[in-house]
Amino acid sequence: MANDTTLRGRDFLSIADLSVAEVERVFARSAELKAEFLRVRTHAEPPLRGRTLAMLFQKPSLRTRITFEAGMFQLGGQAIYLTNDVVLGARESVRDVARNLDRFVDAIVARTGPHEVVTELAAQAEIPIINGLTLREHPCQALADVFTLRERFGRLDGLVLAFVGDGNNVYHSLAMLGASLGMEIRLAHPAGYGPSERIVARAEAFARDGGGRLVFGHDPREIVAGATVVYTDAWTSMGQEAETEERRDAFAGFQVDASLVASAGPGAVVMHCLPAHRGEEITSDVLDGPQSIVLDQSENRLHVQKGLLAEILGREDR
Repeated sequence: MANDTTLRGRDFLSIADLSVAEVERVFARSAELKAEFLRVRTHAEPPLRGRTLAMLFQKPSLRTRITFEAGMFQLGGQAIYLTNDVVLGARESVRDVARNLDRFVDAIVARTGPHEVVTELAAQAEIPIINGLTLREHPCQALADVFTLRERFGRLDGLVLAFVGDGNNVYHSLAMLGASLGMEIRLAHPAGYGPSERIVARAEAFARDGGGRLVFGHDPREIVAGATVVYTDAWTSMGQEAETEERRDAFAGFQVDASLVASAGPGAVVMHCLPAHRGEEITSDVLDGPQSIVLDQSENRLHVQKGLLAEILGREDR
């Protein structure tokens, strides 16, 4: 992972952009902001007063949009939501969009398909670019998820997270972050739906440095056995709609139901990044059940992204 300890003015395109020390810095700031906000629903000294964030979204969103938009407002800044106003690569090139927004705002959060879009934005703009989701990674989700686990268990080292489903963007970010922080990240996936080999290689390197571990298999019960966390995601992500029926067939044995959760360790929790397709990757009784911390991880998108924004756009004298 990266080795700097100052996030001010930096891009955040991948979990690999942050060192362990920087992750801890973001978590500490997030916890501080969360505690103050939950106590008084405001911040006495908003750190981003006068700052403006452009939200360049080409994928629909509930959590990412609202948490970044509300987060900027709560920190004293403003967010501008862009969707059909900007059609990257059609109405305007990525290069032209980046170079114009660079003159108008203080940072851009982009939620798009190809990861190359955020890397091109970063190459063309001098202001910070934040990855709000690409097909390769979902780093803000992973930060919020791992922050939630540390709140819940008081530690990360030695926790076992069993991801059941697709080796997708959420798994990629979780694997790199969890492995670097001493977690064991497991994946149960159907043949042909594994993660990127390049991402796995990076996560394994982080695991060697951070004391974590990666485990792979095709049997959900074997992967979930003894786990601290059972995590799942939609079988069909945005942009994969044409594969819906094929994926339902391939993932039919990978549903997170009460029986599967029972094979995890005592006190195990259930996570889902949402939106959920109830009755497909997860049953309603599990999603709404006592072991689910889905709403905690959703709420922490707000607090962790506020911590991230404050570190990237805040004052230098902190």
